[in-house]
Amino acid sequence: MNEITITAQTIEAAVQEALDALEVERNQTNVEIIEPGKKGFLGIFKGKPAVVKVTKIVDPVEEAVHFITNVSREMGISIHTNVKKTSRNCIIEISSDSAGMLIGKHGQTLNALQLLTQLVANRYSQQFLNVVLNPEGYREKRKEMVEKLALKIANQAIKTNRSVQLEPMPSHERKMIHQVLAKNSLVETHSIGKEPKRSILVQPVGKKH
Repeated sequence: MNEITITAQTIEAAVQEALDALEVERNQTNVEIIEPGKKGFLGIFKGKPAVVKVTKIVDPVEEAVHFITNVSREMGISIHTNVKKTSRNCIIEISSDSAGMLIGKHGQTLNALQLLTQLVANRYSQQFLNVVLNPEGYREKRKEMVEKLALKIANQAIKTNRSVQLEPMPSHERKMIHQVLAKNSLVETHSIGKEPKRSILVQPVGKKH
């Protein structure tokens, strides 16, 4: 429970009751006064109670780490995490003896988990937070592999003078290939198809696809 609305005789009493229910300190919440309340008149007329809504301030990075830790545990995988955060990026480094299970074939399992973790984080973030899961340095290794693949495919397209279509891959990997081959004046690249089947077409310059 991250939010609660309380009715009490005074604002102070309502806020304290909400803090006790959420098990947090005052500086960990946002308080919205819905009704300030009114005291009764001369003990004859009944007063109006105060109503406040108290919302727990949730750290999106903590929620992201909590989510991936719990999901890993459900998969039977024990992990340790270390977070590197900038204003809009959050890299969760993961150490595990079972990193391969988290990664899956060609990183498919990891990419799915990363998307879900990012969705969880952005439920609580006021600005978009890009979340990257990086078990055992996989992202760096995969980047090197994708860049080598790009160069290999470009050489193949030039040598055969034929277009080459790669297997479907996530957007960040397509972006890597576009960036690497943008420096090669002999080929051009195009993203084709629809998600999640969107892929890269590498073709000699001037050749229609």
